[in-house]
Amino acid sequence: PVIEWFLINQFNLAKSLHLIALIAWMAGIFYLPRLFVYHCQVDVGSAEDKRFQTMEAKLLRVIMNPAMILTWIAGVWMLALAWSAYGSAGWLHIKLAFVALITGFHMMCARWRRQFAQGSNQRSERFYRLVNEVPTVALIVIVVMVVFKPFA
Repeated sequence: PVIEWFLINQFNLAKSLHLIALIAWMAGIFYLPRLFVYHCQVDVGSAEDKRFQTMEAKLLRVIMNPAMILTWIAGVWMLALAWSAYGSAGWLHIKLAFVALITGFHMMCARWRRQFAQGSNQRSERFYRLVNEVPTVALIVIVVMVVFKPFA
C-alpha cells in the first residue's frame, strides 16, 4: 500500500517538496541582498563586519543552497512525470527561463558574499537595494505563468 500510494501521489509529493523548497529559497534570495545593504554600512574588519559575514555565509550554505538544490530536484522530478503534457507549453519555457535567472542571481549573491568576506566589496548600498528587486520580478512572472498557464 505504501509503494502504491507513492506511485499514485508522486507528482503531488514532488510538487509539495518543490513549493516548500522554493519558499525557503526565495526567503533567502530576498534576505541576502538586504543583509548586503546593511553590511555596506560597517567598517571592514570590524566586529559587525564579522557578524554579517557569518550571517551571510550561514544563510547561503545552510538555507539557500540546499533549498535551491531541492527546488531543482523536485522541479525536474515533476518535469519527468509530466513532460508529455507540458513539454511544449510556452508558459513552462518562460517559467524555466526565469528560474534560470533566479539561479544566476543566486550565484551572483554567492560571489558578492565572497567579496564581502575578502573585504573587497566595491558595490554600494543603493546597488544592493536595486538588485533586490530582480528576484521579486522573477517570482511574479513565475507565479503568473504557473497559475494562468498562458501560451499553452
